[in-house]
Amino acid sequence: MTDSDLRSNPDNFCYRHPQRQSFVLCQRCLRTICPECQTPLPVGVICPECLAEQQKAHKATVTRMPRRRAAGLDGRPVVTYTLVVVTSVFFLIGLIPGVGDVVTSWLFYYPPLAYAQPWRLLTVTLVHASIWHVALNMLALWALGRSLEPLLGRWRFLSLYLLSALGGSVLGALLAPTTPVVGASGAVWGLLGAMFVIGRHLGANVTAIAIILGLNLVITFLPNSNIAWQAHIGGGLIGALVGLIFAKTRKIRQRRTQIWLLVAVAVGLLALLAVPLAIYR
Repeated sequence: MTDSDLRSNPDNFCYRHPQRQSFVLCQRCLRTICPECQTPLPVGVICPECLAEQQKAHKATVTRMPRRRAAGLDGRPVVTYTLVVVTSVFFLIGLIPGVGDVVTSWLFYYPPLAYAQPWRLLTVTLVHASIWHVALNMLALWALGRSLEPLLGRWRFLSLYLLSALGGSVLGALLAPTTPVVGASGAVWGLLGAMFVIGRHLGANVTAIAIILGLNLVITFLPNSNIAWQAHIGGGLIGALVGLIFAKTRKIRQRRTQIWLLVAVAVGLLALLAVPLAIYR
């Protein structure tokens, strides 16, 4: 081979070894490569530079994935399924003679008892009045959680659920201080409220959510419905507020602000709760 051959048709020679003739192309960059520079792949061969880029991209993907899993952003609604299972198990325990009544008596929400037994503010979500009550709540939690949890992440979704439950308990204490309450309806209403607000900020069509909220609101106030509407409204309002916080603090640099705002919501609810509970101290 002479220099004139290279100048006349350089594409027939390896780009890394100009003196070596070859007719094999890299599958990514389409440059000619000699046997020494070829790395076989299932779809052909690639050159050393493309191989290095591919390995670098693969390494970056591998290092990022654990962070997504740690943040609960891998698409699996683990918290939703866990809440459904745990709540269902407690309902079944409540059916056991001699055991269920004891468990229920320690978990249901009654404002005069909540000052000395604050866990009732949240454990109210584990107690239900009937199989239809728990079935409808868990169906709603399952349907809403499968959409919201992958969007928010596990810890944000759990925070939303618990703060909504707390909001329902607080409004119940303020407006119905002597009424016992059971059920996860306040937390579920919070998910609806958050989904409505977040959907509006994302530009999604929230008409269906608005209709569901409206229908549930009508059902809540039906005569003889025996529904703790205070828990529904309180949970829905707090859920909407938490959804607004999430929508306004989506950037990574706003994470600390988001956490402090959620803490402020919890502290504010507990401060409101202290007013009616002081009566029973």
